[in-house]
Amino acid sequence: MRAVLWLLALFAVAAAVALFAGNNQGTVTLFWPPYRIDLSLNLVLLVLLGAYLLLHAALNALAALFDLPRQAKRWRNQQKERAMHASMLDSLSHLLGGRYIRARRSAEGALSQEQSLADAGQSLANASQLRALANLLAAESAQALQDRTGREEHLKLALQAAARDAQDTHDGALMRAARWSLEDREPNAALGWLKGMPHGAARRTLALRTRLKASRLAGQSAEALETARLLAKHHAFSTEAAQSLVRGLAIDLLNGAYDTAQLTRAWALLEPSERLMPEVAVHAARRLAAMGGEPHLARDWLLPVWERYGTLGDTLKIRLVHALEDGLDSLDGAWLARLEAAQKANPRDPTLQYLAGMACMKRQLWGKAQQLLTQAALGLQDVKLHRQAWRSLAELAERRGDGDSAGQAWKRAASD
Repeated sequence: MRAVLWLLALFAVAAAVALFAGNNQGTVTLFWPPYRIDLSLNLVLLVLLGAYLLLHAALNALAALFDLPRQAKRWRNQQKERAMHASMLDSLSHLLGGRYIRARRSAEGALSQEQSLADAGQSLANASQLRALANLLAAESAQALQDRTGREEHLKLALQAAARDAQDTHDGALMRAARWSLEDREPNAALGWLKGMPHGAARRTLALRTRLKASRLAGQSAEALETARLLAKHHAFSTEAAQSLVRGLAIDLLNGAYDTAQLTRAWALLEPSERLMPEVAVHAARRLAAMGGEPHLARDWLLPVWERYGTLGDTLKIRLVHALEDGLDSLDGAWLARLEAAQKANPRDPTLQYLAGMACMKRQLWGKAQQLLTQAALGLQDVKLHRQAWRSLAELAERRGDGDSAGQAWKRAASD
């Protein structure tokens, strides 16, 4: 359509010129004494148009001639810029291919080209970012080659270049520095790099994963647990994996306590959902008992777990019984009622029979204790509980003066 319009316009111009020039009787007279020159107006117009075109072409030719040095310089700079970008691509390709010496050499070549352009007065719009990335590639190659001095030198240059107007690249350099410190088994140095990042960048998933690894390697369970919580909120792990990770870190936090006061403070640092985890609560109660802490405090920690006894696996049930058994000497009436109610609700559960029998034995209810422990001893699968049940039955038989029954019970306890 556009070509048709141009063709119509050309025909219109041609028609207009033909109408103007065909009947144009005008003349132009030049007086140059003693001469007189008469020229037609059409010829004068054509001469003027030709002169204009000739002058325009001459001026363009002169401009192009004088612009040749600038064009040559521009061409040389373009060649250098292309070579610089080619070196960057070669460095990245070599790095991915495991050719670390070539990758470092190509990155340093890109830096040389960039410096040459800067010396020539050719400033690139992304010069800082390009310089930072080239230094990072060289540092990555140096890290793979175990050249720590070279890595630190290039990392320093990368941070200096990126600090000007490439914040994302600067954050990336700090993350890489933290990862390199982790590879060198220097978790404190990795945490130091991460602390230098802005608050928003430090909460990115990659930074949080790195901080989690560094915190765990440094033995900082509290910080590792807090980081794991953030990762769980960001859905960095599946639900099962997040729960397993948080559970393990909570147990590590409890293991870092060496007296009852520290253990209580560590328990207070846990979130309510973490205190409800059966593995965490049972572990905390057993550590408290091992440290000689208050049994009623341990039972308070175990109460939510006890209320979900029916949903626990066999292993957790046994661990819960061990934790409660540690404080049976000071068992109050409320807990005794809970034990009796649970045993009556599950009369065939040997674990509950054992726990209720041991509680009755501590309360000197010998007959009921013997009945429950006898039933439990026949069904217990856990070796330790089975042995303890027969030992308790042996003690009860000795208390009654039944030497034969006591001997058989001691024999059964020793056979486990």
